[in-house]
Amino acid sequence: MAKKTDRDAVKAYPCADFVAKLRRIADAIENDKRFQISVAGERIYVPSRAVYNIEHERQGGHDELEFPITWDTE
Repeated sequence: MAKKTDRDAVKAYPCADFVAKLRRIADAIENDKRFQISVAGERIYVPSRAVYNIEHERQGGHDELEFPITWDTE
């Protein structure tokens, strides 16, 4: 398998699309299943062994809430 290049992509979604993605992801996590998602044109496969976190950042009058999902690809 070819090594993938580093990437940092952000994609904004309309509310209804974002909600649909969250529901599909939540269903997969709840059922201990892997899921796939397309972000900015690349299909990502997330294994059931992934680790889920919630992060909150506040700086200069700006708040950010992130839901990082991480896993080893090697």
